[in-house]
Amino acid sequence: MSTECTQKSFGFHHHFQRKVEANFEGGTISSHGGGVLLREVDCQLSLVERLASCFEDGRDPKRIEHRVEELVGQRVYGLALGYEDLNDHDDLCRDPLLALLAGKRDVEGQERRRQEDRGKPLAGKSTLNRLELSGEEVGEGERYKKIAFDQEQADRLLVELYVEAQESPPEEVVLDLDATDDPVHGSQEGRFFHGYYGHYCYLPLYIFAGRHLLCARLRPSNIDASAGALEEVERIVAQLREHWPEVRITLRGDSGFCRDGLMTWAEANGVDYVFGLAKNERLKRRLEQSMAEARAQYEQRGEAARVFADFEYRTRKSWSRQRRVVGKAEYLAKGENPRFVVTSFSAGCWEKQALYEKLYCARGEMENRIKEQQMELFSDRTSTQAMASNQLRLYFSAFAYLMMEGLRRLALRGTRMARAQCGTIRLRLLRIGALIRISVRRVLIALTSGCPDADVFERAWAALRC
Repeated sequence: MSTECTQKSFGFHHHFQRKVEANFEGGTISSHGGGVLLREVDCQLSLVERLASCFEDGRDPKRIEHRVEELVGQRVYGLALGYEDLNDHDDLCRDPLLALLAGKRDVEGQERRRQEDRGKPLAGKSTLNRLELSGEEVGEGERYKKIAFDQEQADRLLVELYVEAQESPPEEVVLDLDATDDPVHGSQEGRFFHGYYGHYCYLPLYIFAGRHLLCARLRPSNIDASAGALEEVERIVAQLREHWPEVRITLRGDSGFCRDGLMTWAEANGVDYVFGLAKNERLKRRLEQSMAEARAQYEQRGEAARVFADFEYRTRKSWSRQRRVVGKAEYLAKGENPRFVVTSFSAGCWEKQALYEKLYCARGEMENRIKEQQMELFSDRTSTQAMASNQLRLYFSAFAYLMMEGLRRLALRGTRMARAQCGTIRLRLLRIGALIRISVRRVLIALTSGCPDADVFERAWAALRC
């Protein structure tokens, strides 16, 4: 019978005459000392506190060791610091720095009720999992899931945070709409095979205003890309106009959102739009003369040529009225590349080439924000069985993104990381090794002396303290 053992020390190649050994007995050391910057951001935005207010706690107060606000903080900070899985928290629950970020008074966990929990100030994966399984209301006789989540309140909070982030009322707000695939790997509720992406997935809807996230709605993938977009836009526009009645609002999206219902609503409510328009034979015929000009320019100069056309167009059945369409006749080495957009803007407001190249093509920046959400803040970790709990995971990722964006906006302006991706900020500024010393009067976080971005940390701290 083999003997089970735990490796205590790890030997490596000698360094000249010295032995090189490692162990996990360093004590209270954290690998994310820069997380205190996120805490300063949250002290200004009250993001965790306000997200926690979207939950209703039906647990017996006498039996609670982890308040909802502490659980929400643990989850949001964990995502921002790069810990996407609940399993990670079975070890992270010992981290005094994460406990400080989450708002725990007893950051060392010495006041826990059970002896076996001493030294673990934070919740483990099972407690966090019960939080993620929160429904809209707590059922009678429910034994474990006694926390309810108000999704509408969270939706309003996303927009409120955007309004508060503006230094002055804007003249114009551009709302970018896009859908993307969120692969699933089990038999989750709402899973369907999507032919375009070639796998089973969800089809979440995102709405951004610049770098700020206003909507993250999880949806099954057996729907049109624009499904539910009108309801979300109507809600967001109404809330924005509560604060800024005169603001101009523009909707921008690819051809998946070029739907008569959305455009008709925008026209009736003083909202402008520019959407991609899928090409067809009728549209290509309208572009023949411009394409011939583009081809002639290409053959003459030997480089890609573009000619723009401006015309009125109406579909045979799906549109209720005639609308302005701008066509791009582009000729490349591989041949013709026609593209079209439909818009509510007149030629006097936006000239055809500027409309396409400056207004419409700028929507590509939103795709970078979605990549940050999925690849760096783990919005695609939707692996629970129920659609509602996966939606809650998407909210946690959304608020982790807003925390990182708050750091970028409030603290990193004017530094070399002012436009850095969330993953770069985490790697360079947050994941700093730190020795934690805790006494009755203070928590001392001794950051590594060899940090190459200490100057950025200093400037970020100064900006937040101001």
